[in-house]
Amino acid sequence: MYTKVTAMQIRIDHDSTAEQPFTADKKLFIKSYGCQMNVYDAQRMAELLAPHGYGLTDKPDGADMVILNTCHIREKAEEKVFSDLGRLREQVAEGALLAVGGCVGQAEGDAIIKRARYVDIVFGPQSYHRLPEMIARARRDSGGVVDTDLPELEKFDSLPAQTPTGAAAFVSIQEGCDKFCSFCVVPYTRGAEVSRPLNHVLDEVKRLADQGVMEVTLLGQNVNAYHGLDSAGQSASLARLMREIAKIDAIKRIRFTTSHPLEMTQDLIDVLGSEPKAMPYLHLPIQAGSDRILAAMNRRHTAQEYINIIDKVRAARPDIAISGDFIIGFPGETEQDYQDTLALVHAVGYAQSYSFAYSRRPGTPGAAMDEQVPENIKKERLAGLQALLEEQQTAYNNRFVGQVLEILVESKGGKDGQIRGRSPHNIAVNLEGNERLIGSLIRVNIVEARPRSLFGTVQLVAAS
Repeated sequence: MYTKVTAMQIRIDHDSTAEQPFTADKKLFIKSYGCQMNVYDAQRMAELLAPHGYGLTDKPDGADMVILNTCHIREKAEEKVFSDLGRLREQVAEGALLAVGGCVGQAEGDAIIKRARYVDIVFGPQSYHRLPEMIARARRDSGGVVDTDLPELEKFDSLPAQTPTGAAAFVSIQEGCDKFCSFCVVPYTRGAEVSRPLNHVLDEVKRLADQGVMEVTLLGQNVNAYHGLDSAGQSASLARLMREIAKIDAIKRIRFTTSHPLEMTQDLIDVLGSEPKAMPYLHLPIQAGSDRILAAMNRRHTAQEYINIIDKVRAARPDIAISGDFIIGFPGETEQDYQDTLALVHAVGYAQSYSFAYSRRPGTPGAAMDEQVPENIKKERLAGLQALLEEQQTAYNNRFVGQVLEILVESKGGKDGQIRGRSPHNIAVNLEGNERLIGSLIRVNIVEARPRSLFGTVQLVAAS
């Protein structure tokens, strides 16, 4: 899951009306790296600190607190963090707090403060709900505050109600991982798999719907391993949760990410096929197309078993867009293993994908394996795979030219006079239109396809 690594800044606009129960007299800058879970976590940190006087700023210059919400998946992640810390130290206000959160914070803990003594707070992804207490301790004591506990559901019980920033929202329903793929640090930085109770999730979705949210994306490291307890103490599946969410009238679209092939149950496939609010998009990583490499990765399924799942999903939902993750150059990968991966890509046909060269993560079994693949070979193979995947993605997008799609408009576009939204198949759609359409479902004529987006013209606003 954690293969798409980008750096982004979280911006949340706080209403300044009289209903606001706080005054933002301190500036907070959050830089978040990595996955959608980190984006969600960064938003929740900002909401948590807002009543304590912290308002988000777009720039670190003069900030009273800086949080680096880190990702530990890619190689040299720690060095990137220390590089950013050194640069940011010169930009913030005197006396400002510097904090390292996320998976690097969880993995490195005290070692961060030992190396960079100017860091005030280090915390993990399961303990950021205690940030106000950490800030008070950091202001009071010297030597830095480290909190890398892994409480199971305490975080969700302690966080304030989520404040949506548009018509689409993330809802974290499951965290942690018990799969222990040999390339991955997530089980060590996010902890064991835990699921929020069914009614807690439904209550959050209802609150979001009351505030204008029309689309929810259910998040989890292995989201289809969701097994939250219902009010009777019985385990509820992701399929059941989706059916319950679909009963909320104001919610028009339901998505989930990221899934694991071992948890693609028939009832979940049935929901994708029968529930109109379930969007036709499935992100289902495989990582490699060679059974030998899949076994070395501890994926616990074969390439054919993965293809069989895709066939079942497409039988239930023929228009579904399939997205995948790939790791090239895992230890011991031969040219034949690489060709097996290309063969699987040809067999599946991907609408979207994320692919990376393997990088060693300290503490994982893969890092200690022999037969590490030379960097030049990884680079060459990755380029070949990405060319094939981009060809498939372009072909997939081209099929929508001339069609009318229902688009949820989420934001301004990249150019003046443009707005931007997403299709049911999770493709970015740019179009010329008035900003008043943001937050609306509209029908759009698709007139042009690009490798990673579509361009269209407004037909009419969809009926709610």
